[in-house]
Amino acid sequence: MKILVVDDEQDICEILQYNLETEGYEVVTANSAEEALQLPLNQFSLILLDVMMGEMSGFQMARRLKDNVATAQIPIIFITALDGEDDTVKGLNIGADDYMAKPLSMKELKARVKAVLRRANAPKNIVDASSDANVADVIRFEGLSLFVNSKTAQINGENLALTRLEFELLLNFLQNLGKLFTREDLLARCWPHDVYVLDRTVDVNITRLRKKIGPYGKHIKTRVGYGYCFEK
Repeated sequence: MKILVVDDEQDICEILQYNLETEGYEVVTANSAEEALQLPLNQFSLILLDVMMGEMSGFQMARRLKDNVATAQIPIIFITALDGEDDTVKGLNIGADDYMAKPLSMKELKARVKAVLRRANAPKNIVDASSDANVADVIRFEGLSLFVNSKTAQINGENLALTRLEFELLLNFLQNLGKLFTREDLLARCWPHDVYVLDRTVDVNITRLRKKIGPYGKHIKTRVGYGYCFEK
């Protein structure tokens, strides 16, 4: 698997590259977000991304990736000296899969990289949301289609730039039409179990998902005091 390390400190790039290559990964490094964006990013299985860099921060680069259909599904682990709760929540709300504070433990880093890659490549149980969907990989609701194997989504044939979390939320809703999920249910089903997440992170991602799926956002109903469900 191919991993991209983006950090403006060359020594950190070299340390991460050495340690990850000893685990069998192919590693490419970049010393700025601008340099990283010149690379063929869709070839990478994972991006390790520093936050505090030059003119473009890691947060800004991550937003670009998550808003682009071609790169929205690439897992991101933020690596940064910013370790406050607000910074962690901000990174996770952008769509990052994990968040590690410097100084880094190489043993922990390797474990988290393996965990994120394992989750990103885990097979999913397929359930069709409509009675006329006869392609095993596809879940359809009217003009909304989810392609489970490729982790992509479309509305009337137009691709959507969903983050991994947004895709997992929508997949969960369409596999369980009409079923009510509490925030705790959604955290357990859609978020990594080894990442600390606040309840309000669920609300933020639901709001973003509603906007991205346009006319279908109204089908995600809020049940005050209970949670969310997707209704026909």
